[in-house]
Amino acid sequence: MTDFLRILIAVLLPPLGVFLQVGLGKQFWINVILTLLGYLPGIIHAVWVISKY
Repeated sequence: MTDFLRILIAVLLPPLGVFLQVGLGKQFWINVILTLLGYLPGIIHAVWVISKY
């Protein structure tokens, strides 16, 4: 259930979803850059990080 909520948050605000999963690490900053370059790549990366970790 927790992963479902994180994925839902990741769709709305991708960096927050990644932050809740892994904290302020490398994946978070990659997601911030991807989200700034395009919202869809940020969502895809966030869902991938949440499902991986």
